[in-house]
Amino acid sequence: MDKTISFIQPSRSNLKYLKWSYEAIRKNLGYRHEICMADDFSDDGTWEWMKEIAKKDNNVKIHRNEGPTRLGHTILYDTLINDYATNDIVMIYHADMYALPNMDTEVLKHIKPGVVVSATRIEPPLHPKGPEKVLMDFGIEPEEFKEQELLNWYNKDYKPEQETTEGIFAPWAIYKEDFQSIGGHDPLYAPQSKEDSDIFNRFILAGYEVVQTRKGAVYHMTCRGSRFADGAKRNPDGEVFMKNRETDEWLAQNQRSTRNFIRKWGTMVEHDELLKPVITPKYNIGFNLTERCSVSLFGELEPYCSKIYIDDKILIKQYIAQEQPITDFNLQDRVSVDIVEETDIIVTFDPLLVSHQNFGILANLPKIIQDSGEVGEFELEIYNIKINKIQTYEKELIKCNIS
Repeated sequence: MDKTISFIQPSRSNLKYLKWSYEAIRKNLGYRHEICMADDFSDDGTWEWMKEIAKKDNNVKIHRNEGPTRLGHTILYDTLINDYATNDIVMIYHADMYALPNMDTEVLKHIKPGVVVSATRIEPPLHPKGPEKVLMDFGIEPEEFKEQELLNWYNKDYKPEQETTEGIFAPWAIYKEDFQSIGGHDPLYAPQSKEDSDIFNRFILAGYEVVQTRKGAVYHMTCRGSRFADGAKRNPDGEVFMKNRETDEWLAQNQRSTRNFIRKWGTMVEHDELLKPVITPKYNIGFNLTERCSVSLFGELEPYCSKIYIDDKILIKQYIAQEQPITDFNLQDRVSVDIVEETDIIVTFDPLLVSHQNFGILANLPKIIQDSGEVGEFELEIYNIKINKIQTYEKELIKCNIS
């Protein structure tokens, strides 16, 4: 029997894109693939439309978050995969994607257990150029979508130089068993942001191969979820732009998720030019602050270490009260007044001497330690770095254990 895909599509109040995406899958890929959709407490008629489609299309599965709290796609991706998808292969797929003909065939050509396959994105110029995608403007809203122009260009002029490259991003397909074996997405990042970078790191650490098919493609309008309050606008030269247009909700959640990503991995998100993850070793690092500082400065420092020491009980109490509600990390385990040599690496410094220039040393400390590779003690600008033991812990992060 031919392999088939379960498309995984959470949606939150973006019905017109979901309709556009659904119609493209059925028009260009047929009805053999399953589509699993989740309504995340939308207010635009999404659930009513999903119920109508499910009655007409036997290969559609639907789920609704009844609210009132938004769950986000970090949670709903996994709900659809674990509870609804019936195929062995699942594909994370966004509502602002138009499946081009044979996208499924090209993805399935390369997929097997232990391999994650991404399709190529053809996008309008909302974001900078990159070697992993193709910038072509065939519209930024369904109402202005130049479908026939896109199909004509795709069939006649789209000739990728390579059949595959290495990289990973949505839309990506994987065997359901491989997804589940590492525990799926980490709810640490709910409702959204950085959950994809986290699971991509874990795929690489688990030994999975990442493949981007250059012949299988989608047209991706981009940024049609909750990130922007209004649609993209065109500038006088006909280009499109999104910079500084994010909602306050998205900005706040992105900041939370970024801080949690750094706490977990020790660095910011890193990847090569084709978007294959680059994973820096995770070390057990303690910061020993020799002077008192502000809560805000303490908050800048805390995510970059495993344990932070400061002789200021009032500051610690204030910081935990402020930060604990927005992270699943137990800050009581990360913050202490007692200087205990329990971390493999201890960095001692006066926080009042931290500047924009020398903060980069802390942000890049795992790379510095990786290059050093030796037990010992040395000074680096304002920092005294004592390496008691060199041991890495990144492989302990592969599996997401959800209680």
